[in-house]
Amino acid sequence: MHAGLCLLRLPPRDFWALTPTEFSAMAGGLRGRGAGLEKVGLEALMRAFPDA
Repeated sequence: MHAGLCLLRLPPRDFWALTPTEFSAMAGGLRGRGAGLEKVGLEALMRAFPDA
């Protein structure tokens, strides 16, 4: 509700009329994600911050 009413500034009537898919699209749910961390990057982090 916070995202729809406050961040997206939708009127309550419009917010409650949205389908879950429409709301997800408006809230950025259809935006692609980055490639993520590759093995080399993970290994570098593990060396820099080893578990005790």
